[in-house]
Amino acid sequence: MVEILKKINLALSFFLELIMLAAFSYWGFYGEKSVLIKWLLGIGLPLAVAVLWGLYLAPKAKRRLKIMAGITLSLGLFLGSAIALYQAGHTILAIPFAILAIINRALSFFWKQW
Repeated sequence: MVEILKKINLALSFFLELIMLAAFSYWGFYGEKSVLIKWLLGIGLPLAVAVLWGLYLAPKAKRRLKIMAGITLSLGLFLGSAIALYQAGHTILAIPFAILAIINRALSFFWKQW
């Protein structure tokens, strides 16, 4: 049973990563900004986060962070995207996303899924 839960947690991690990128992109395009700023933030922010993730947090990253630093950074990025959703007026999405991210990162640490 625990092995099944571990696999579900890994799948949830991937799902959260996709939501995080979408949330950052949505926030970038949201609001009263110039068109240029919207495009820079809407595409540039998720791209920067994806590059950061690929360099330091991805399972096959050459410079992968140790478990504590990696869990902390990934949780910070997840919570940052939850804040972005909240600021874009999506409280109903932001709060469950933040809760799921905290649970996921805690289980990842507990089960050493790094």
